[in-house]
Parts: sequence; C-alpha cells; structure tokens
Amino acid sequence: MMGRNSPRSGRYAAEAPDGTVVFLIGIRVNKWWKFHRWLPSFLAMRPMLFELQKHPELGMLGYHVWFGRTTLLVEYWRDMDHLLAYARSTDQEHLPAWRRFNRRVGGDSSVGIFHEAYVTHPDEMHTIYRNMPEFGLGGFTDSSKQRGA
Repeated sequence: MMGRNSPRSGRYAAEAPDGTVVFLIGIRVNKWWKFHRWLPSFLAMRPMLFELQKHPELGMLGYHVWFGRTTLLVEYWRDMDHLLAYARSTDQEHLPAWRRFNRRVGGDSSVGIFHEAYVTHPDEMHTIYRNMPEFGLGGFTDSSKQRGA
C-alpha cells in the first residue's frame, strides 16, 4: 500500500466537484523587529486549522502551507458557502482572531495579510500531477489516471 507522501507513477488530473473552492491565505512580515505585531497573528492560524481538521463538517477538505517572509496557506473547501459560514461564525476560531488582528494591528504596516478565493468548475480548470504524491486539489478531491504525455 502506498503512503500519502509516496509518488504515484504516471499522470493524474483532479476531478473536483463543481463549486470546490481553492482558498489562498497568507501573512507577510513587513517589519520583522515588530514581532509583538505579527507573531500573535501568525500563531492564530494554528487553532483554526486544528478546529477545521477536527470538524470536517465545517467544509475544509485540506491544506498545504509554505513558510517564509510571506507564509502562504492553500486551503481546499467544499464550497463558498462553507468557507463564508466559517469566516463569519461567532462560534468558531476565525472571527474572534480577525477582530483581535484588527484591534492589535489595524493600519500598522508591520504585518500584512491577504486572501483570495476561487470557485472551480470542472470545464474551466486544468490540473496535472505527474509522478507526484497525492497533492493539491487532486489530493483532497478525486483524481484519475490520464493517458498521454
């Protein structure tokens, strides 16, 4: 049996259901010496990810993260309704963290955050994974082996 991180030989494509969301969210440290501004915001993401992993009914399918001056988190969501419901819920981790960020940082340029959400449609997307482990949209939704180069 192949592990999740073992490469699958050949060429695969994601078969994400219509309406699946690819969500990019990140934080950029603009003034590293102002750690009292950016560190709490950076650390606030961990409880959200634990919450979302513990409660799949909230709609997040999975994520990948890359660390650096700009740390990028790519999340995959069942649909936009689930993403927005989570973002706006007073009973979940996100909204209180967002409110703390706005109080603590506001217009201070020591730390920046961003997000982008894209709704996928099978006829309007193209994904290819060759000799890769299960990854990206194809790792959190169905994927199929493809013929060709």
